[in-house]
Amino acid sequence: MRSRTPLAGVLAANAISISGNSLTLIGVPWFALETTGSPGKAGLVAFCAAAPVVVSALAGGPVIDRIGRRRVSVASDLVCALALVAIPLLNRAGILQFWMLCALMAVTGLFHAPGETARHVLVPDLAERAGTPLSRAASLYDAVSRGARMTGAAVGGLLVALVGADTVLYVDAATFLASALLVLTTLRGIPAAEPPLEAPPLSLIAYRADLREGYSFLLRTRLLLAVDLMVMVTNGLALSWSAVLLPIHAREELGGAAAQGLLVAVFGGSALAGALLYGAAGHRFPRRPVFTAGFLITGLPIITAAFTDTVPPMVVAAALGGLGAGVLNPILTTVFYEVVPEELRSRVGGASSAAVLLTTPLGGLAAGLLVESAGLTAALLTVGGGFFLATLSPLLFPVWRQLDAPAPAKPALGSATAGKSPSSSGPSTPAPAPGPEGTTRRR
Repeated sequence: MRSRTPLAGVLAANAISISGNSLTLIGVPWFALETTGSPGKAGLVAFCAAAPVVVSALAGGPVIDRIGRRRVSVASDLVCALALVAIPLLNRAGILQFWMLCALMAVTGLFHAPGETARHVLVPDLAERAGTPLSRAASLYDAVSRGARMTGAAVGGLLVALVGADTVLYVDAATFLASALLVLTTLRGIPAAEPPLEAPPLSLIAYRADLREGYSFLLRTRLLLAVDLMVMVTNGLALSWSAVLLPIHAREELGGAAAQGLLVAVFGGSALAGALLYGAAGHRFPRRPVFTAGFLITGLPIITAAFTDTVPPMVVAAALGGLGAGVLNPILTTVFYEVVPEELRSRVGGASSAAVLLTTPLGGLAAGLLVESAGLTAALLTVGGGFFLATLSPLLFPVWRQLDAPAPAKPALGSATAGKSPSSSGPSTPAPAPGPEGTTRRR
């Protein structure tokens, strides 16, 4: 029976969650800068938040399948809400130490990745239940994320400027609770959201087999591997921009957190427009040139920041960069849905998420140290130049030609899915929001 409620519920939960991500993106760096005054320590906080994401993504795929996507999503949101609300509470009690801040951010990083994967891999099933074409559902999912990011950034910048960074963390914790409630109520009774009835109990042997199957599939599929390698590099550079360089640039040269919120909001709004345009007309154009052009202009804000200390040029760069970023996730998501069999969705999604997040822990840490040793301008030029070079890979390597006509990959002989036709329902995109407007992860 067709129903749009489950898809609408996931879209709404994602919108609330991404809004909270934007609040964290602005609130936590400013909280760290306000309480420590050190760019290096702000970078260390970003490292502590990002490193556990890689760990949980590396190992979480099989667990999601066995426990159930709805349960994992709700549990991860609740844990993250508790960790975030503890930061301002401990600070107001006068007992928050820097290691506690790092530990609490590590908890959010450890738990948010499985919840993110659990929600996103449900999109193909929910789109089919709603009678929505897959490419349109993918574009809609990303457009909702972009709009939420724009709203969250604007609100976050204003909140930091008006009432302080600790208040932003309270609001962020509330977004986790709202997301958990939506998933809990709207996905009840959806078979794809529950653990499979025929699955054997999770054991060490079964877990290792499931984990190996996901990584083997990823390594055998050259297009997915090329995508992950490229996005792995750009994710680390994007996090160094969003978590360290942008807050420092805003504080020292642009007038404060409100300017940062404005830029992230403009980027998000422009990316929303790009995603909507691609959803409406993107099928008329070959994917590879659109993807390459979009990625090349996505890094404009980083380069522009190295040459200006005023807001208007940054707004223009953010608008152009956001427009390019808006086409990226719909393309990557659709390709993944076309290539990966439904049975491997969570496992390959977890493996792919882990791959593209490998460099993110180093991004914020390296940026903070680079600013302290070489200065902000040199750091911006280094990160922006690296981002530009990484985005040239679709023009240089033949494997990227498959972006226009991806061949469905087949599971290895002897695997649980061998002999079954690949479904058009695939895993989540490997690169959640791979633009420099924010951390490239999704809750």
